[in-house]
Amino acid sequence: MKIGNINFADRPLFLAPMEDVTDIGFRRLCKRFGAAMVYTEFVSAEALVRSVKSTVSKLAIDDAERPVGIQIYGRDVPQMVEAAKIVEETAHPDVIDINFGCPVKKVAGKGAGAGMLQNIPLLLDITREVVKAVNTPVTVKTRLGWNNEQIVITTLAEQLQDCGIQALTIHGRTRSQMYTGNADWTLIGELKNNPRINIPIIGNGDITSAEEAHRAFNRYGVDAVMIGRATFGRPWIFKEINDYPKMPELSIDDKIDILIEQLHINMEHIRKERGDDDPRNELRAILHTRRHLASSPIFKGIPDFRRTRIEMLRAETSVELIGILEECRKRLNDIQESGTGVGNDCSSL
Repeated sequence: MKIGNINFADRPLFLAPMEDVTDIGFRRLCKRFGAAMVYTEFVSAEALVRSVKSTVSKLAIDDAERPVGIQIYGRDVPQMVEAAKIVEETAHPDVIDINFGCPVKKVAGKGAGAGMLQNIPLLLDITREVVKAVNTPVTVKTRLGWNNEQIVITTLAEQLQDCGIQALTIHGRTRSQMYTGNADWTLIGELKNNPRINIPIIGNGDITSAEEAHRAFNRYGVDAVMIGRATFGRPWIFKEINDYPKMPELSIDDKIDILIEQLHINMEHIRKERGDDDPRNELRAILHTRRHLASSPIFKGIPDFRRTRIEMLRAETSVELIGILEECRKRLNDIQESGTGVGNDCSSL
């Protein structure tokens, strides 16, 4: 598989771009554990053009992450073109991805993201003009359509290819489904088998295990699989999939250490980004990290974890948060030693 000048090994796994999730610390860990390409949080074209500081900060990438994509979204052709140029000149990503798939109301409800599926002519204009404006490979991520009565992906994929994109990621749901129900990979597979499609097709939706990822490759023939929500607090999922059917080698202690490392990476990154030792930097790093920790599936084996999860989400110092993680480590190891339900591979719980 190839996107632009980027060559990927067979069956590559991509980390999906996710708001408030795919920060630099998390991306670095996912890359280490086998993600073939990672993406930043998605970036508002309108905010980027206005130089909103919090948006511009999302363009920070580390060479250790490469290849890395930056995803932009918007509904205005000139703004999207200008944003793509800023991304290219500022961050030099390996890929610029256009988001035509975000279903949340604050994005799609304003006509951007999946909202563009209700205005295909404008969607194609944006894509065409962004492709023309930059030298970086341009890709698109979208959904099957706005709703079940407006499934457009079969025609849309060919139109996007004609606009010059170099890969297409398809989430197997409509916008109206949001994240409910099951992702429909049948249409993704049909599109991959369309003889008129010659760009890579990347499948996305409901990949939560190694078995599901390999089924997606085997049954639907996609060029790559993109993984989203299943990565929360679980950057090692890429290793689990790449190593399959070999049993995972990471222990409970390994996984707790990885989660603590994620916190330290974010603390160091924010300190360098802001160029000072402001005590508030620690809390900023915790806010970036604790959502991952509270969502990690390794803790589901702990009885009455809900209370501990709330403590994680309320922690305001690294000492407090690490203390909670160390207590979880002890409880998980005690459960494992007693043989009451938690094995070495807790990630599947």
